[in-house]
Amino acid sequence: MKVGLTYDLRSTYIKMGFSEEETAELDKEETIEAIESAIISLGYVCERIGNIKDLVEALATGKRWDLVFNIAEGMFGIGREAQVPALLDAYRIPYTFSDPLVLSLTLHKAMTKRVLRDAGVPTSDFFVASQLEDLAELSFSGPYFVKPVAEGTSKGVDSSSIVKDRALLPQVVDRIIKKFKQPALIEPYLSGREFTVGIIGTGKKARIIGTLEVILRSTAEEGVYSYLNKEEYEKRVEYHLVEAEQDGIVQEAETIALSSWRILGCRDAGRVDIKCTKEGIPLFLEVNPLAGLHPKHSDLPILCRKKGITYLELIQSILNSALNRVKL
Repeated sequence: MKVGLTYDLRSTYIKMGFSEEETAELDKEETIEAIESAIISLGYVCERIGNIKDLVEALATGKRWDLVFNIAEGMFGIGREAQVPALLDAYRIPYTFSDPLVLSLTLHKAMTKRVLRDAGVPTSDFFVASQLEDLAELSFSGPYFVKPVAEGTSKGVDSSSIVKDRALLPQVVDRIIKKFKQPALIEPYLSGREFTVGIIGTGKKARIIGTLEVILRSTAEEGVYSYLNKEEYEKRVEYHLVEAEQDGIVQEAETIALSSWRILGCRDAGRVDIKCTKEGIPLFLEVNPLAGLHPKHSDLPILCRKKGITYLELIQSILNSALNRVKL
């Protein structure tokens, strides 16, 4: 069976003049090498395709694959993560991970929270400011947490994202809108525990593989799992494996995560982030249905290592989920 591999290589866009932060969601060469090696080790033929433009050219020349292992994040537009899956759907080529609807929805954090809130999933208050004048309608009190509404890898998140004084909100919101060319998402600042929950599978077959608690060290930017803290996680962050059987709050967090995953229709593998109030009440924060797969640095492989799951086993689980789902 021939498996194609779609991805956006970070170095390609950096050579085009984009910054480290602008390309933070994209993949390094070692990630592509690790996935390719795993696919071949599992007995499949693997062909690198590349980004969406490479995919267009390949399809135009008549190339086809039995399955595409898709980790292409895209670079432009609110639907950037959905572009490759949408094109593959048009050619009726099956692929790993979620479909265009899910990837478009979940990139927009506020829309995701609206859907889950309507389904009864516990999430915090939130407000979207497309322009400064919108702040007059903000109804909940601070302290606040402000970030771009449609970015990943904590882009736009740093210590200034925590706003204790409402009078300072306009300048933080204005910075987000101008820098990222998109609305700002405003939420109450949650000062409690933070978890990332790993999930494998689709629908009723989806299952929790484990949960990490994110602990910020004294060297980290205080109070926030920021872009810089993620980039330098070995110096700034500790990941503690926590067990639902021994901790009621973790059990609640995993229940919220799995429910959110199924309601949204996420597929094959990914993560759900949960943050607690200062009273210890877990709330849905966001979902990553196209989680990073760097074998050493990405959260999902880190979680798997702590659970005794090898990288090869993780890739095999993703492929098995996709193959069973599309009945190949």
